Amino acid sequence: MNYLKSKYQFSKLLFIILAIMMSSCFKKHEKITHRPTLKDYAIGEKWTWKYKGVSGEGEVRSKGVDVKEIVNLNGEVALTSGNDTILVSNILKPITSKTPRFKWPLEVGKKWKYETSFTSADKSNTGTYSQNAEVISYKEETVEAGTFMAYTIEYKGGITTSKGVFSKTDDIIVYAPKVKNFIKMTQIQDGFSYVEELIEYSSPNKK
Repeated sequence: MNYLKSKYQFSKLLFIILAIMMSSCFKKHEKITHRPTLKDYAIGEKWTWKYKGVSGEGEVRSKGVDVKEIVNLNGEVALTSGNDTILVSNILKPITSKTPRFKWPLEVGKKWKYETSFTSADKSNTGTYSQNAEVISYKEETVEAGTFMAYTIEYKGGITTSKGVFSKTDDIIVYAPKVKNFIKMTQIQDGFSYVEELIEYSSPNKK
């Protein structure tokens, strides 16, 4: 009986030691991702997303394809998006906001407040976009463009306009460090749903 008891205690101790070792090993390999730098982008790098917006009644309000590409603009690295071309160095300027969209570096469990103000195109309305953000996972995620290790970030909150109207708005962004961009984005706002998914990614440096 004492032998069985000792054997059980030894097995239990061994299990605890293994669990601690595995936990320690996991922590060493937890992913922490810093914001991309200019040197991380290559001329010819290209992202293509498909998007679709559907009302609560099932009516398709928007549908199409969005393409962005890294190009050479007078010797500088730039990003084309539709008819716009922006220097990547401008996109990567230091973040001064205390409530940014992304709080770098990214790691599972990180939480922050995302808040920004907006003005409607006709300038008839202004408001505040406010959400609580949390990185909930880092694991393989599959989209049409392929399978990538990616962070899933949840944003919960809403939009309050200057007219006193509040719209509950929840977003999920799936960000893949390998492509330096989101591979899927979902937004639900008062029944309206919008989904954008990466369907193609190419890079001259892709291995």
